[in-house]
Amino acid sequence: MKKQAIILSAIAGIAMLSAVSAKNNDPIVMTIGGKDIHQSEFEYLYTKNNLQQLAPQTLDEYVDMFVVYKLKVAEAEAAGIHLTDEFRKEFEGYCIELSKPYLTDSLTNKRLVDEAYARMGKSRLVSHIMLPLGSTFDEKEKNRQRLDSIRNAIVNGGADFGEMAMRFSADRSAVQNKGSMGYINANRFPYPFEYAAYTTPVGQISSVIDDAPYGFHIIKVEDERPNPGKVEARHILKLTAGLSPEEAEKKKAAIDSIYTVLKNGGDFDAIARAESEDPGSAANGGRLGVFGQGEMVKEFEETSFSLKEGEISEPFKTSYGYHIVQTLAYHGIGSLDKELPTIQAVIKRDMRSTMPEKERMDQLKQSFGLKIDSVALFGLKERMAAANDVKGAFDIALNAKDAIATLDGKSISAAEISASIPENVRNGANDAFTVFYSGLNNYLDDATAKAAREALMRDNSEYRNLISEYRDGILLFEISNRNIWDRSSSDVDGLKDFFAKNRGKYTWDKPHYKGYVIFASSDSVATAAQSYLGSTKVENDSLVDRLRDKFGRDIKVERVVTAKGDNAIVDNIAFNGEKPQAPGRWVSWFPYEGRVIDAPEEATDVKGAVTSDYQQELEQRWVKSLHSKYKVKINKKALKNIKATK
Repeated sequence: MKKQAIILSAIAGIAMLSAVSAKNNDPIVMTIGGKDIHQSEFEYLYTKNNLQQLAPQTLDEYVDMFVVYKLKVAEAEAAGIHLTDEFRKEFEGYCIELSKPYLTDSLTNKRLVDEAYARMGKSRLVSHIMLPLGSTFDEKEKNRQRLDSIRNAIVNGGADFGEMAMRFSADRSAVQNKGSMGYINANRFPYPFEYAAYTTPVGQISSVIDDAPYGFHIIKVEDERPNPGKVEARHILKLTAGLSPEEAEKKKAAIDSIYTVLKNGGDFDAIARAESEDPGSAANGGRLGVFGQGEMVKEFEETSFSLKEGEISEPFKTSYGYHIVQTLAYHGIGSLDKELPTIQAVIKRDMRSTMPEKERMDQLKQSFGLKIDSVALFGLKERMAAANDVKGAFDIALNAKDAIATLDGKSISAAEISASIPENVRNGANDAFTVFYSGLNNYLDDATAKAAREALMRDNSEYRNLISEYRDGILLFEISNRNIWDRSSSDVDGLKDFFAKNRGKYTWDKPHYKGYVIFASSDSVATAAQSYLGSTKVENDSLVDRLRDKFGRDIKVERVVTAKGDNAIVDNIAFNGEKPQAPGRWVSWFPYEGRVIDAPEEATDVKGAVTSDYQQELEQRWVKSLHSKYKVKINKKALKNIKATK
């Protein structure tokens, strides 16, 4: 029996909820073990059960099953299962997982898809200046403010963007290109960078981008043009990287000769295979596949996009060497349906994947009235900075009663935030306040999500019923495991007694071999094992260990109860069948303590069937005892109203 069979089907039913659960009037339909069951919960489970059944149950049939279900849950609660750490951890995990659909802004993903597709139609010419993020809170603030000052010097002080990029940008290519990145396309850069590049008006400079993963940026947008899409091309390359001027000149002469041959009708595919020094494409006739802007070095990209379809370029040089390129075809931007898989893949692998949750979280923080006391926060920062070391700084925070934030009407102290930061994270910190500040954001996210789940339990019948179903499902599994499944597999005496009382139920339609088959890796090992067993008294329960001690991994023992015709080896040793092909390395085998029987002799001969039947008997006994132990009161009038609506 699997736990998933009891509880995991609930996700599929999240959108299948009964309209009755939304009614203000929610009468009690039954009371089991002193616990009231309301109509909304009962009808939710009844509706879902019938949606999952090939043959829907009548209400009366379902009532009987439901009562048994709730009796078992009552027994689990009486056993204290819901109070164990194991249960709490598992249940909390389900609560978090099941709340996610409610804590996600469903419109955000559509907006991001539409936004990405719209941007795919445009290319923007941009330059940037980047400063490093810094490793501490103070370093980050210092670099962010410094870049803001650089921006101000350009926007209001008349400084030249390119000159400032050469002087200050952490992107050292700015020394050569003055920060220019050429024309860029959507879905090629971290989302915060792309967002600024596509929302800053042409001719203007963005604000400081402070949430990109690799640094702080400002972007100057210089031009916008339609995106030509992608180009399909092939090339021939003569490498010059690392060569002397004389050797490079020979490569130039070689590429010029190839160009002459091509102009006179030479086969591009054959020449590329024979002459190109690009190992990645030469074997494929120089084909590079389809690529867009920003995916190749500048000179190669410009040449490829400047040619007409089928046109061959003159030789040109890049940092790799001399090329001849032929543009084979242009591929424009497809329809949204065609581009959607690519867009979704890009969104999934960058920070946009978390934006539906983040935007919803921001909405929830606002609705729960989140306020951060910046005065208290930076007062704590100063006290932590005055400590002698990181440990001392955290000791200050761990004992600080300052109310740093307020959420859902509750104050959150610095001590609470600090205590939520794992000890190993605190011990490994280089800057205490940076870790504290990160912990503050994590704490507020967790506290907001918790408050939202509490509100859902209070106000949302869909979520409340779903959580109740999962809670009861976990309890049902654990209590059933104790009373039925584990017990039936471990209760040897119970199985024996049950088999003895019901022996007539278990019959075979043909004889079975019952005993051991001993496999050996060679005939000599088999002979030695037979001799050993013939001269030494070995109890069956120690047979495996004794033979393994004596013969190591050259012996394998299997206990079997197998019918004629079901196993070729058993047929060979017990029913005069032909010797089959050896199974792997086990080239020899012989029977031990075996005989042919016409009917089962003990429970282990038909263990699967006996165990299943024994479980049913245990279930019947258990349910009978539960009915005796817990009082069940049915509100027939309320059930009649449910029946009338069906």
